[in-house]
Formats: sequence, C-alpha cells, structure tokens
Amino acid sequence: MSRELMIFSGNANPALAHEICAYLGVKLGEATVSSFSDGEIRIKIEENVRGADVFVVQSSCQPVNDSLMELLIMIDALKRSSANRITAVIPYFGYARQDRKDQPRVPISAKLVADLISTAGTDRVLTMDLHAGQIQGFFNVPVDHLYALPVLLDYITKKKISDLVIVSPDAGGVERARAFAKRLQASLAIIDKRREGPNQAQIMNIIGDIRGKSALLLDDMIDTAGTIVQGAQACADNGAREVWTACTHAVLSGPALERLQNSCLTQVVVTNTIPLRGKEQACPKIHQLSVAPLLGEAIRRIHEDESVSSLFA
Repeated sequence: MSRELMIFSGNANPALAHEICAYLGVKLGEATVSSFSDGEIRIKIEENVRGADVFVVQSSCQPVNDSLMELLIMIDALKRSSANRITAVIPYFGYARQDRKDQPRVPISAKLVADLISTAGTDRVLTMDLHAGQIQGFFNVPVDHLYALPVLLDYITKKKISDLVIVSPDAGGVERARAFAKRLQASLAIIDKRREGPNQAQIMNIIGDIRGKSALLLDDMIDTAGTIVQGAQACADNGAREVWTACTHAVLSGPALERLQNSCLTQVVVTNTIPLRGKEQACPKIHQLSVAPLLGEAIRRIHEDESVSSLFA
C-alpha cells in the first residue's frame, strides 16, 4: 500500500507551504497552531495521519524561538499520531551561525538544535543553503541539502547583465561565488574583510578586477545587511559600474531594511525561504524569487523514493 503524502505547516512561512502544495497538487494539512495565554505553543493535528508520509514545512525565522518550538511540537504530535515517516522541511535553518567553538565558553547551538529536531521524532530533514555545510553531520538522520543557486542563476541569466563579475563578500563564500561565476562564464572577485564583532564587519580591500563592470555580491543570507552594504560601497569605490546582490535567506533584522534602501545597490535579489514582512514587501530594491518548485520537486522525489541528487547542483 502506497503511503499518503501529507504536508503541514507552522506559522513561520505558510505562504511557501501553500505554494509547495500547489506545485504538488495536494492540499495543506489541517492543524491548529496557536499558543496558550502564557505563550506556550499549542498544536493539534486536525486530521488522520496514521501511516502517512508527512512533511512539515517550517523555517526557523522570526520569531525564531517560537518557530523552532512549533516545529518540534508539531513533529511530536505527528509522531504520537502514528505518522509513518516525518520529514522536517526547514528552508531556513536558524541557530546555524554557532557551528563550532571559535572561542572559549561558547555553545555549538547548531548541534543542539539538530539534536532537538532528531529527538522530537524526525526521520529525515530537507533544508536549503545551510550557513555551513558540515551542519549536515550534526544530524543523526538523513539530510537532503538543497541550494537556491539554480533559482538565482535563472533570474540573473534572464537579466542579461553585461560585463558581470561575481563578488564573494568574504573568504568563506568563495566556493559559492566560484560555482555561480563558472555557470555564468563571469569573472570572480573576493572582498577581504575583518570582522570586529557579531553583526559587524570592516571592508579591507577587493581582490580582482571590477572597474567598469557590473558587480554581483553573492551570499547565503542578509541579516543586518552591514556586510552586504559595506561590500557594495567598496565595489562602487573601486570603480564598479553598478552593484547587485543575491542571497538565499532574507533575515533582514535590525537596521537591515534602512541600510539597503540607502545603499548604492541597484537590486537585492532574495528567495522566499523567509517571508518578507511589512515594509520589506514594499521596498523597491528587493526582488523575491520562489523556491517552492525546487522544494516541491524534492518532496515529490523523497516521497516516491527517487534520487534527489540532480537537485543539489
């Protein structure tokens, strides 16, 4: 007997969950996701899931802790309701920036969150553009790690930007930028920066020729936008004709929106792994792309026990 495919969502990104359901031609599972008066998360699955192949779509975005607890409690509810297999679909995996002990007396919170998700009853994890690839190894269950590169690449290709140079905002993003540049047959540049504290970065110099060219800053996320805005200004100061940026996760916390609006950036291309809120939706510089077809296809292949390797490119 084939298992029924069922998709549920918390409150973090219901719009993305609906898009995924539309791609797959299934309806979003019915669940009550609310809270008690003291703030405790309350979950109730409103339909039968016994023996089903269940996917829970939930990014750990703002409010981060509530989103994470919704995911954990929903997984527990599904497990206790006799779901056959539970896959946590986490388009944006939060708590990923503390993935190692880089100084004394700090946690490895990425490992802690991975343990919580596994312990809750998850059989498999589907995620996108982890802050550090080695986080896959923190899980004791299979992890399918997708990249938004094909979605971003398709958009940038259609824009037909002349004299394009792909710029990595730091040394850690060189591999991502090089892969992007190779597919576009564009040149590559690297920004050498020195981080002075959390959410603070000082631009040092640019390695590579960008004078008279269109620069595209490529990163996995934009949080407070300090790195991206400083990088864009450094590109402009070094003679770039125009500066674009593309990233997967639009965290956009604190002064991010104001910084982007007042920057020299021509356009900020992001995906909907994290939903845009309020003024972010109205910002003329921000253009959002959907990763629903990519995630939807991965879910279909996982459900039908097909290979998802071709989606990792």
